[in-house]
Amino acid sequence: MTYIIGEIGQNHNGSVDIAKLIIDVVSRPVVDKLFGKKLKGMDAVKLTKRDLTQELSASQMAKSYDTPHSFGKTYGEHREFLELDDQEHLEIYNYAKSYGLDFVETLCAVGCLSLLKLFTPDKLKVASRDLTNLPLLNAMAETKIPIILSTGMGGAKEIDNALDVITKHHSNIGILHCVSEYPTRYENVNLNTIKYLQKNYSDFVIGYSDHTIGIATPIAAVAMGSEIIEKHITLDRLMKGTDQAGSLAVEGIERMVRDIRNLELSMGKEEIFIADSVQSARVKLERSIASLKDLKSGHIISEGDLHLLSPGDGLKWDERAKLIGQVIKQDIAANEIIYTDFIK
Repeated sequence: MTYIIGEIGQNHNGSVDIAKLIIDVVSRPVVDKLFGKKLKGMDAVKLTKRDLTQELSASQMAKSYDTPHSFGKTYGEHREFLELDDQEHLEIYNYAKSYGLDFVETLCAVGCLSLLKLFTPDKLKVASRDLTNLPLLNAMAETKIPIILSTGMGGAKEIDNALDVITKHHSNIGILHCVSEYPTRYENVNLNTIKYLQKNYSDFVIGYSDHTIGIATPIAAVAMGSEIIEKHITLDRLMKGTDQAGSLAVEGIERMVRDIRNLELSMGKEEIFIADSVQSARVKLERSIASLKDLKSGHIISEGDLHLLSPGDGLKWDERAKLIGQVIKQDIAANEIIYTDFIK
């Protein structure tokens, strides 16, 4: 079953209450209304923890950041506004756990491991930009907590170097195909990278982190065998914030999860067979051998007496030898099914 992660990221806009409201949405029952079937919901939510003293240069912190989505006059002020402290992460972690959700943390600096003094996330996430941050990867791997790598800014070399560091400590690793373009244009998605990762990194769990608009590509990724799907989520795509427009809001979250879970049910097995569920339709709609004209008792049946009509509870055309040359023991009107008990 696909492990679905709802990435809250910075869509909480610096508010614990907004983060909790997003978790409320994620925790709503997912129901296929057509069949009245309750489906498994998302598996996890994810937050991001930064330590700006270990992340941004002084000039980048001081850089003017005058955009409609800015929460401060400088980029540093903007980032600081969006940052939640360790205790707030703990509060959101506990809230997610109260709903039975897993909790995933993206850690962006070694200093962020201070969170682990308060709680242990179910998984740690490495952002694409930190795929080459080998000291950070080593510190995260030392915790022995399962790690998910996002590959949006890396190729095979970067993946291999990261794995060399992490596997010195453990091999509980997921690798997500990702394109770090926000939003990602569809011609840049290249979902076939999932096949490449499956072939070349078969020892690890392969998935997809999606930044496209809509739900088509993550669903296609599941059809290609992705075992993890990550997607940005929010309360309202029109909210202030750089990631909001490219996220799924309330209805989109439900549709994506519903369609992924239904797709999982649809995959079945590599075999061709007549499903039990189609038997009633088969009887109603399939064709059986029928009389082309009125046939009298004692008539010897020839192929010219026969054609095919519904329902499908009689003999099929490839069984017509059971009738041809046989003597009818009762009158049969035209356009009626000829059953075997109509012949001598």
